[in-house]
Amino acid sequence: MPYTFGIHTLGCKVNQYESEALAELAVKAGFSLCEGGEACDVCVINTCTVTGESDRKSRQLIRRVRSQNPGAVIIVTGCLSQVAPETVAAIDGVSYICGNSRKADVIDAALSLVGKPKAEPIVDVSPVDVAPFERMSIEHFPRTRAYIKIEDGCESHCTYCIIPSARGKIRSKPREDVLNELCALARGGCREVVLTGIETASYGIDLGSYRLADLLCDADRLLGGEVRIRLGSLDPSLIKPAFVEKIAPLSSVAPHFHLSMQSGSDSVLAAMKRKYNTKMALAGMELLRSAMPDVQFTTDLIVGFPGETDDNFAETLEFVERAGFLSAHVFAYSKRKGTPAAERRDQVPENVKKERSAALIAACKRIGDGILEGQVGRSYPVLFETDSNGVSVGHTPSFIEVHVNSDAPLHSTVRNVRLTQACEGFCLGELED
Repeated sequence: MPYTFGIHTLGCKVNQYESEALAELAVKAGFSLCEGGEACDVCVINTCTVTGESDRKSRQLIRRVRSQNPGAVIIVTGCLSQVAPETVAAIDGVSYICGNSRKADVIDAALSLVGKPKAEPIVDVSPVDVAPFERMSIEHFPRTRAYIKIEDGCESHCTYCIIPSARGKIRSKPREDVLNELCALARGGCREVVLTGIETASYGIDLGSYRLADLLCDADRLLGGEVRIRLGSLDPSLIKPAFVEKIAPLSSVAPHFHLSMQSGSDSVLAAMKRKYNTKMALAGMELLRSAMPDVQFTTDLIVGFPGETDDNFAETLEFVERAGFLSAHVFAYSKRKGTPAAERRDQVPENVKKERSAALIAACKRIGDGILEGQVGRSYPVLFETDSNGVSVGHTPSFIEVHVNSDAPLHSTVRNVRLTQACEGFCLGELED
């Protein structure tokens, strides 16, 4: 019987993509992938370190996996391993520690360690600041929506974020590799792909004059609308007239953009060292709304950043009203050791963060529900992703979640649907064909 291999993932879509790629490499190396919660011979934990809470969850997951797989080879990779390998090595039972520059090495490590007596943990973490782009790819996808990592690294150095230390400088996946992977997924039946990265908007700055909009144009010519393309989180500073002019006519690009806003207060954005202000963000959204009439926006927002006043928070509330986001992920600021923001003395009390989070979540929900009410009676092509108890669930191109009663499963099909009722966070619909 082949040795079994399981992988556990925390964090962003880039980590999710890299875990899928590692799973495929493990199968090619002769391992059998674990199903569900069964015990494995090799367990890989792909960690996150974006906040102090992420570190805690990563350590907790390592210990839980170790206790559930007492005889397994425990391999830890990802962002926590990169910035704090000594912390990971101190956790009992860890066999091998790899950072972010050579993640594929975990497969060779697994082959060399499985079935052998336990030894001291091996720490194999290389600097990421000089690392090239690690050329991973996927051929299979367990869901209707697949991810392709097109970029790694970040050079923004926002005051709350440790990720430049964990991921290094911006490196872009070569154009040919991205397009080949897109075509392979399309041939395999994939209907939607999310192009993602640590700083997706920076794709191509290391490739000369070739940029994200050029990649989307090339992908559209190849796929001709056969596969719906979404973009991962975008820095709002990307959305300028030249970008919008290039992508708006492309039939494959979904009219949905997730903007990594973080705050709706210009003072807070400046303190975070973000590269834009609210006026720039709103102008970009208006450009896209004019060029892509059905476009919707989602976002991330942090409340309680050090120094955020009541007036600053009120500015964020006013901003989300003007912006009109379909939905928002709202986070209370969490200190990340090693960042300038964590050292500030004007930390916002936890009870204030909790109150502001609740108020912002309520405001964004009300705005989103109003958007959904305005969609009732309209028809859209819906890509269905799940079926359960006679209900099929999918998304419109603009990322409106739609539920349809159906006797037959609709998974991985695109059907025209008329939206009939707005509910909390989604719409009910009826099939039209």
